[in-house]
Amino acid sequence: MSADDPLLAATPILNFNHPSIAQLIEDRGWKALSQHDRIGAVYDFVRNEIAFGYNRADDIPAADVLDDGFGQCNTKGTLHMALLRAVGVRCRLHGFTIHKELQRGVVPELVYPLAPNEIVHSWVEVETETGWANLEGFILDAEFLLALQSTFTDSPSLCGYGAGTDCLQAPPVEWTGGDTYIQETGIVQDFGTFDAPDDFYAHHQQSFSFVKGLLYRHIIRHWMNARVRRIRSGNVPQIPGRALPNHNHEESRHAS
Repeated sequence: MSADDPLLAATPILNFNHPSIAQLIEDRGWKALSQHDRIGAVYDFVRNEIAFGYNRADDIPAADVLDDGFGQCNTKGTLHMALLRAVGVRCRLHGFTIHKELQRGVVPELVYPLAPNEIVHSWVEVETETGWANLEGFILDAEFLLALQSTFTDSPSLCGYGAGTDCLQAPPVEWTGGDTYIQETGIVQDFGTFDAPDDFYAHHQQSFSFVKGLLYRHIIRHWMNARVRRIRSGNVPQIPGRALPNHNHEESRHAS
């Protein structure tokens, strides 16, 4: 495979030559695995060892996501792509927007009206031994997803709390060689594929004003991350107009 293949290249955002990423790959021994297992090992790491959470911006480099130890669709996708390319697996980004309703319950109700109606979203397309697969199911870590499944036990679908799925109790989030999804039902616009996140963010950025951007980076995202931690521990906050279906309702209705 050509050394200048754009789907294997490092970029300022996909900075997989950074010492922290290179050390991680060496420590895990991923390069010695088969292609299928390399993809799976990277996928499982990003899904469960990088917790669901909100970084300072979508377009931060992969090494910064690793250092944070948490991320959302776009930032976990950046790290995922960097790790895949570092172990010789071709990948690209597919860009979208999702409706903000998908983030309700994570975004505090006080500021929810300020959020843009459509939120920049992406998933990773990876070249497997049999073709291309869409990987999005890594966004929610297993512990966070289990908290949602344990709360909405009788709900076949969910749009909120970071999930957008029609099969909440058994979503396609495990790596088996094919597509994985956890926010697919929230998609609004499809922007197509990009060789790297750098290309995507050069054309598509979240529509925050300067003031809203400052508020998000310095206040709102920390508030959101606190709510994510509470959800992960089983304390799921109620969304106005939606009753929680089990005992968590009484506990959670007071959550900020």
